[in-house]
Amino acid sequence: MDELNQENRDGELTASAYVPPLEYTQGQPEPIAANGGLSYMAFDKEGDAGTAKATQAAIDLVDNGSGQAVIDMIENAGPGPIKTKWGVGFRTPEECLNYIEEQGLTAPEGGVVLPLRYSVHEQESYSIVSSNALWHDPSQKNLAERLRNEERNQGLRNLFFPQVLKDARRIEDYYPGLSPNSAECMDKLGVSLAHCQSECQNFYDHEEVERVFYAEMEQLLLDFFPGATDALVYNHDVFDKDYEGDRREDQDSKNPGVNGGYAYLVHNDLNDNSGRVRCRELLTKNLRNFGREVNYTEAEADAKMSKRFMSINMAKPMETVEQNPFVLCAWPSFADQPYITNYRIYDDRVGETTRFTYRKDHEWYWFPKQTSTEVSMLKCYDSVTDGSVSRWSFHSACIDPTAPEDARCRKNVVVRSFVFF
Repeated sequence: MDELNQENRDGELTASAYVPPLEYTQGQPEPIAANGGLSYMAFDKEGDAGTAKATQAAIDLVDNGSGQAVIDMIENAGPGPIKTKWGVGFRTPEECLNYIEEQGLTAPEGGVVLPLRYSVHEQESYSIVSSNALWHDPSQKNLAERLRNEERNQGLRNLFFPQVLKDARRIEDYYPGLSPNSAECMDKLGVSLAHCQSECQNFYDHEEVERVFYAEMEQLLLDFFPGATDALVYNHDVFDKDYEGDRREDQDSKNPGVNGGYAYLVHNDLNDNSGRVRCRELLTKNLRNFGREVNYTEAEADAKMSKRFMSINMAKPMETVEQNPFVLCAWPSFADQPYITNYRIYDDRVGETTRFTYRKDHEWYWFPKQTSTEVSMLKCYDSVTDGSVSRWSFHSACIDPTAPEDARCRKNVVVRSFVFF
């Protein structure tokens, strides 16, 4: 690979950051992204992996006013539905639910119609992660406040849209011969379902999760995907809104803490760039890897990544899910839609996640009342770019309007992994 001494778009040279080649899916539109889609790692200055340039871009975006224009459009739209170029959106889920009822929208058996939250801002965005030194530097106080305000404003550029969710356990009804419990389903749709009777007794104990559950999930992946030669589970999150213990994250001890909120925004965790960057930095630097330690040379990483590899997220409930379900969207329904890049700025790297605007034809699935032995799986990245398989899924959390008012919130563990072939 030609990441060393690669000339970047400014004509400068970068010598230390891994810069993945642009590898869009055949027929895929160009993403909505900075730098023509090139990773910020190409703008490395003295080992900063492009973080200085990305931070300046975040400031410039605040100053140019385009984000505020979207907020103004929403605020000035008046009460009721808001007409967008993709369809009718709503400020609140309650308004959207009323519309669903008024229109008599229905779902097939096992499904549900409910509001999902999408971005309505077709421009790249930036998030300064909580561990970034900027937040703790007194000399940057004014800048930090401007950027913190922008973080809040990002939530004002989203609207709720009505979507039909099908029961993922019934995928074979919609795709005859395609079992949701198969690698073929992952290849076609980017989602699938596995089963695990875990030996892990306490999912709030990060050390036990890393020791017991990570190994179980790695074996599950090897068994699930024919031809897989290696699987690496590298971190996890725990979700429980009602948890009363210590929620604090501690990166030094590899403790992710306990999340009190759910990600109510349609998104994906990786993209064309970050799928390769995240894999490379795990293999060669063991960077933010909570799982088994890996230390590959650059040449060994080249060889491993020259073959197919995927990033898979797996979610397992601790008890049957009653509320705040996890919902997944199938690849074919958005394969021709450009994704919107969100840059996550750390002190030593710039990650990339993606957001999406609403389309009526997005094909959404859920697992109603997902049980503690069911593992929902979604693809966050696939290195195959010829269009023969799904590249990724996108996903969200939502409120199930059919659940009783006293339904318990979702309690589950989500692990992230790479699978190699």
